[in-house]
Amino acid sequence: MSQITIDVNGRPYTVGCEDGQEQHLLELARLFDRQVRQVSQDMGQLGDTRLFLMGALLLADELADARGRLTNVQAELARLQSERARLETRAVSALESAAKRIEKLAAEDA
Repeated sequence: MSQITIDVNGRPYTVGCEDGQEQHLLELARLFDRQVRQVSQDMGQLGDTRLFLMGALLLADELADARGRLTNVQAELARLQSERARLETRAVSALESAAKRIEKLAAEDA
């Protein structure tokens, strides 16, 4: 288990993480720090607990929006895959029909 120091709103916090996850945790901390600093700019100093709560709620809101968009994209992908399969079936049917007509015409000419 590793320990790293992250800075949030200008204050250091030591946190633990699994070995190899240090860089990822630092990136998450930078994201959270930006959110907390934005809240602080917008609302003034509220105290760490309130700033952290507001920052976390805003990030949770962004996550919920992203999940909603992902759900919509997945539904659209499923619709498009279904449409593609339907069109492929129609194309195969049309090709088979054309092949039968060509074979019939070839047989008539022979």
